[in-house]
Amino acid sequence: MSESKTRAGNTTVHVALGERSYDIHIGEGLLSRAGEIVAPFLKRPLTAIVTDAHVAEAHLATLERALSAKGIRSTAIVMPPGEATKSYQHLADLCDRLLAAGIERRDRIIAFGGGVIGDLAGFAAAILRRGVDFIQIPTTLLAQVDSSVGGKTGINSPHGKNLIGAFHQPLAVISDIGLLSTLPRRELAAGYAEVAKYGLLGDKAFFEWLEGSAPAIMRGNSEALIRAIRSSCEAKARIVAEDETETGVRALLNLGHTFGHALEAATGYSQRLLHGEGVAIGMVQAFRFSERQGLCAPGAADRVAKHLKSAGLPVHASQIPGDLPPPATLLEIMRQDKKAQGGKLTFILVRDIGDAFIARDVAEHDVLDFLTGDLRQR
Repeated sequence: MSESKTRAGNTTVHVALGERSYDIHIGEGLLSRAGEIVAPFLKRPLTAIVTDAHVAEAHLATLERALSAKGIRSTAIVMPPGEATKSYQHLADLCDRLLAAGIERRDRIIAFGGGVIGDLAGFAAAILRRGVDFIQIPTTLLAQVDSSVGGKTGINSPHGKNLIGAFHQPLAVISDIGLLSTLPRRELAAGYAEVAKYGLLGDKAFFEWLEGSAPAIMRGNSEALIRAIRSSCEAKARIVAEDETETGVRALLNLGHTFGHALEAATGYSQRLLHGEGVAIGMVQAFRFSERQGLCAPGAADRVAKHLKSAGLPVHASQIPGDLPPPATLLEIMRQDKKAQGGKLTFILVRDIGDAFIARDVAEHDVLDFLTGDLRQR
């Protein structure tokens, strides 16, 4: 179970995982207070900050000052921005640089960035010296509502997304909504796709609230942002507490991801398609496929597409710049999906908005027929 506490406009969501439990701190001005939040977790006043060039330019000095104010020395390791950084090569480079910085097993690493940095730094922490603890300070909406919570870490492979990794829970998550003000609108919209996902997979009332509140969220309204992030984190915390290593219900969090990850792989994990954009298209595809299979009442997919489009997200593969591979190639990519079992594809399908379920018996020819018709609409 998860708990939420609210103080002076800021909120704490508790992720209940026994001895691996931790808090998600959500609010404004938290980066300048990072030293006081981080200090209790340190065995000695030393840490390494893993970030990317964009975040470093905008926010690294603030974090370094916050740590220094509490007597904490820090070494910043700046990685290239972008999904391509989640690779073997950059993982090896990061591990070597962490060792060169003198990080020991009892030290802590700070992952300071979006989902890419969180996944990469978290995986490096999981394997460095056979396990170093880390703290997440997510700087994008997508990372604040999804990738920083739950302990999934990893890198991509030419065979697919996130196929090499480990479950490694953070000691804490610090989500300062002030960091979102510097995000390009496209990045903010990409994160919003993951917010909408929580309503679509299990909370219709939340989705209906989003239908009226998306403009405020996209404008950066503090109250709306905090509520959206808190509700998303509460939903994820409940699922992770029930199924930490994704042997069952946690797979629901992958709504839209089987389709979306295939599109990301097909576009080379490039700026052609951000992760959240792939998820948005994939969620619409999941609803349309469910309708086609007679699982979901007609009209739900159009409602989902209309809402995501209003937030500035693509809702169809035809909106991806450039050519896409044929449906058979996309299906082959899906076979490498990490949810696959016994060589069979696993999809998250829907009965309605707010009612997703795990389908392990989807026929490949049905998926191929769907993709063929869907891509033909380009």
